[in-house]
Amino acid sequence: MKRDAVFDLITKEESRQTEELQMIPSENYASADVRQAVGSVLMNKYAEGQVGKRYYQGNKNIDAVEDLCKKRALRLFGLDSKIWGVNVQALSGSPANLAVYVALLEPKDRIMSMFLPDGGHLSHGWHLPGKSVSFVSKIWEVEFYHVEPTTRVFDYDEIGRQAKRFSPKLIISGGTAYPREIDHKRMGEIARSVGAYYLADIAHEAGLVAAGVNHSPFSHADVVTMTTHKTLRGPRGAMIFSRRNKIQVTSNKRITLADAIDQAVFPGIQGGPHEHTIAGIAVSLKEASTSSFLRYAKQVVANAKTLAGELEKAGFDVVTGGTDKHLVLVDLRSSGISGWVAAWVLENAGIIVNKNTVPAETASPFYPSGIRLGSPALTTRGMKEHDMRRIAAWMIEMLRYSARWKIPDGKEKRERFMRKFLSEVSEDKSVADVYKQVRSFAKRFPTFPE
Repeated sequence: MKRDAVFDLITKEESRQTEELQMIPSENYASADVRQAVGSVLMNKYAEGQVGKRYYQGNKNIDAVEDLCKKRALRLFGLDSKIWGVNVQALSGSPANLAVYVALLEPKDRIMSMFLPDGGHLSHGWHLPGKSVSFVSKIWEVEFYHVEPTTRVFDYDEIGRQAKRFSPKLIISGGTAYPREIDHKRMGEIARSVGAYYLADIAHEAGLVAAGVNHSPFSHADVVTMTTHKTLRGPRGAMIFSRRNKIQVTSNKRITLADAIDQAVFPGIQGGPHEHTIAGIAVSLKEASTSSFLRYAKQVVANAKTLAGELEKAGFDVVTGGTDKHLVLVDLRSSGISGWVAAWVLENAGIIVNKNTVPAETASPFYPSGIRLGSPALTTRGMKEHDMRRIAAWMIEMLRYSARWKIPDGKEKRERFMRKFLSEVSEDKSVADVYKQVRSFAKRFPTFPE
């Protein structure tokens, strides 16, 4: 039988991931053991419900896998099972956050979350003036807090004043492009001062928190959500940690936050959990408990700081002047470069970042003013600070090349520009020369050293 074309595409993607530099902060490489668990026969089983309380038969082994995953999750973050519960069934980060809203809020309740161009996330209720973009903003009333315009970091006193004016029932921290640590203590205090729940979304920082190189939110939050595929190096999935020692009153019933969230996940917003993914999460949690993972997490931050420093030395506007974690945000407006152009030039050079909005954004989300890059995947491959300096040099060369391209106004002119730009960049000798160097360099590093 002829080989399915899907497997040829998988082989091509494996080569691409090996031969290019994956620098999108939300991407990483999972170990062979994680991939084996995710590809196992567990994908054949339905397991609606919770451990020991399933709606299907034949779940003895499934219960054991999911229970092990939950125990490892609590152990990794140093949590007491009498105080904290964890749900490992949410399919990804956005459904995990939605489950929290369903559990804790009634329709029309108020949410206060981070402004998207300042680094927030769509799942926290993104909307435009007069237009609901996310489903969340159609159900709940959402107001955003902002970074301080000059420093581009949070002014927690102002967030506190805004919370008192708005009176939210839920305050959310966390996002996708905020390079500094969040003061969870202050955020928790602000939430308590207005009678709100505090949700800390650490989707990006989960592995760094687990290793102790970023601050933990657990002493200050009511609920903590995270994805498992970024700095935690697991499969694409999510976990929701919530307090067993805090009561939620719903329809005159008193239940713990943990029970409310379990019910919101199933049957609230989804059916059977993906137990093969949960098995992969369990494997990654064990890997994250090792001393080698601690060294990895420290190196992630060191590498990101090196990238930020090199770009800043070259004259680029690194948002907030650096980073405390795994990601770097660069505002390219002062360099006369479009984030869209830069991302495509860098991809043609074998360097994969993403275009991104920046604080006080003046362009559109599809053609934004910045780029976002990070160190998790590069660090998984064993790269260190001297490698970051070499990569930064290639990036700087390609960013300066990008300055020659200006996106015109008008839809038709822009479409013609895009075709011309993409064609010329793909054939440009200077870009091709960098690609050859990047490819030769990248192939020296296995995607997940054993």
